[in-house]
Amino acid sequence: MIRSPHRPEDAPDASVLDTHRPLIRSLERRGLIRGGLSLGALVMLTGCDVKRPEAVEQALLAMSRFNDRVQALLFNPNQLAPTYPDSKILRPPKFNAYYDVTQVKPVDGNSWRLEVSGLVSNRRPWTLTDLQTLPQRSMVIKHICVEGWSYIGGWSGVPLKTFLEHVGADTRAKYVAFKTADNYPSSIDMATALHPQTLLALDYGGQTLADPFGFPLRLRMSTKLGYKNPKWVTAIEVTNTYPGGYWESRGFSWFAGI
Repeated sequence: MIRSPHRPEDAPDASVLDTHRPLIRSLERRGLIRGGLSLGALVMLTGCDVKRPEAVEQALLAMSRFNDRVQALLFNPNQLAPTYPDSKILRPPKFNAYYDVTQVKPVDGNSWRLEVSGLVSNRRPWTLTDLQTLPQRSMVIKHICVEGWSYIGGWSGVPLKTFLEHVGADTRAKYVAFKTADNYPSSIDMATALHPQTLLALDYGGQTLADPFGFPLRLRMSTKLGYKNPKWVTAIEVTNTYPGGYWESRGFSWFAGI
């Protein structure tokens, strides 16, 4: 499967948004070199005209969608990712976003509300106190960035499956989508949402999440790359309509499994 070498969660790279870069830059951004797919192979597989960047872009998007389908078929909703002892937890965690840490705008936990919509029976907003009354789970797992770096973090919070059960979500739906205070929409498949290591995280390392790391609520999964874990979550929607996401709209893989 092809993985992109983009920079989705560290310092921003303006070239990600520049659609007029030379063709070879476009190919590199989508991981063809790192993934072992040559330009010649792309031509043979797709029949695209390499002199037309838009044709290559369309071919790459088609391959990315195929990659997503394959990953979804291979995904085992019962297989757990490795866990680690508390002694391995990085304190504080590594900051990662598409902007600098100085641009973080703290969220007021007292006025914050988690909106719920879509295919659910109970759409009332949730307060931080509401979430804290639900059953909690802790896990020490590895955060893996698409760039290649990683760290081990200790997260605690409400299993997303538990939350979905409490709001009467239709778990036959295809997607669970997220909106955030920093305008970083994201979405995941329902199988991943129900995975036992998918958390609505409230704490890190035994303490309340600090502002730069997603207070009061962030998504934390053991089965996805880092850019699929949005912070400062403000809304959750259960839907059958493909929601996409911030980086997905810029050419990144949607499934992004590890």
